[in-house]
Amino acid sequence: MTELTPLQNLWLTETVRLREEHAGPLDDLEANRLARAAGGDLPGRIQRRALWLAERDGLTSALKHWLQGARLALLLMVLLACVTGAGMAFSTLGDGTRAVNIFWALGTLLGVNLILLLSWLFGLLFAGEHGAALGRLWLWLSEKFARDAKAAQLPPALLVLLQRHKLNRWAIGTLVNGLWLLIMLSALSMLVLMMAARRYDFIWESTLFGADFFSALTDALAVIPNALGLSAPRVDMIRVTLDTDYNRELVRQSWAIWLVGAVLIYGVLPRLALMLFCRWRWKRGRDRLRLDLNLPGYAQLRERLMPTSERLGITDPEPAQLHRVESTVGEHASDGALLVAIELDDQHLWPPTLPKNVSNAGILDSRESRNKLLEQLSRFPPARLAIACDPRRSPDRGSLALIAELARNAAATRVWLLQAPPGQGLDAERLGDWHIALQQLELPFADCAPLNWLEHGHD
Repeated sequence: MTELTPLQNLWLTETVRLREEHAGPLDDLEANRLARAAGGDLPGRIQRRALWLAERDGLTSALKHWLQGARLALLLMVLLACVTGAGMAFSTLGDGTRAVNIFWALGTLLGVNLILLLSWLFGLLFAGEHGAALGRLWLWLSEKFARDAKAAQLPPALLVLLQRHKLNRWAIGTLVNGLWLLIMLSALSMLVLMMAARRYDFIWESTLFGADFFSALTDALAVIPNALGLSAPRVDMIRVTLDTDYNRELVRQSWAIWLVGAVLIYGVLPRLALMLFCRWRWKRGRDRLRLDLNLPGYAQLRERLMPTSERLGITDPEPAQLHRVESTVGEHASDGALLVAIELDDQHLWPPTLPKNVSNAGILDSRESRNKLLEQLSRFPPARLAIACDPRRSPDRGSLALIAELARNAAATRVWLLQAPPGQGLDAERLGDWHIALQQLELPFADCAPLNWLEHGHD
């Protein structure tokens, strides 16, 4: 199973819970057995069960596709943020043929950013959900880029998980402030680049306000830049900015430094501080995420995963289709050889004469014998397993599911299709059904006893 982060484990566990809540219980006999065999506390067993089901049903691969789509969506939004910031700077300064209204330029570069910043802070304090539109846009783009139908189940589960622990505001805050930080950095970089490549004249114009108002405004905005060593236009410069006989070079440089400092201090630094704060709160909350065992979907698993006694006689419905057999046992974790038969009648002489190093697991003809062997195999998986079947019986879903479950608990498996007893023949059509079913399971099969393979590991 692919190595996942703790958050992704919880995410998949929540996805499985929501699936079962809306569509009913899944076929989880093997998942429950493996979770019980692994041991540990109840949250650990619930996660192991959910991760096994997610791997079987394709949710783990869907999560990988969704994460790839999420990265592409984030990259697209980053590029758009950079282009937006550069466009803001270009529209503010123009091509240098006309003088730049310094206060109009400042409002263009900082106005929208400050309004949305205050709006986000207000929503964070009083609503907790402001900025969700940008988060929904990212989720929508992620789903489109993932192009996996099963990935559609993942975003709702993530939102439910984060909202339950109130982490969605910090995740969205990191995204929103991070994108605005890129916009302001892009605008600042383009601003400096354009000023370095072209000569711009700065003016102030107003019908309602005079030089005294702009002097006061400039002084107020220059308090922090002055404290950091950035110069600002003096009062006399502001008053004579429109005078063409004044030292234009000195005025031009003073306004340029003041504009760059204002964008840096009032545009970039607040977004940087808020992004880092949201990121810190997000990581802190993420590390504290735990399963809520009081949820109905988890509470009902307690008896199945940590039973006080063995419950018999309950059979879950068979799955609609069989899943591909992939052994979960490594070669170094297995040992020995084992022969087992499924539902043989008295007409077969059983067991055959076996080599000394091959064990006989008997005939599985009841739920108790099946569960007993599966529990044994989960603790002591064999290196080689041969499963004997009577091809006179129909290859029903129950028998094939049992074969697949046995095969997943052995390093290597072969199916032995027994010959018919003397005086009886095999139905060619039924035998063909067995061949097709075992080929779908990708298990090797033969009509002769694989005793040499069981003893030596080769034919």
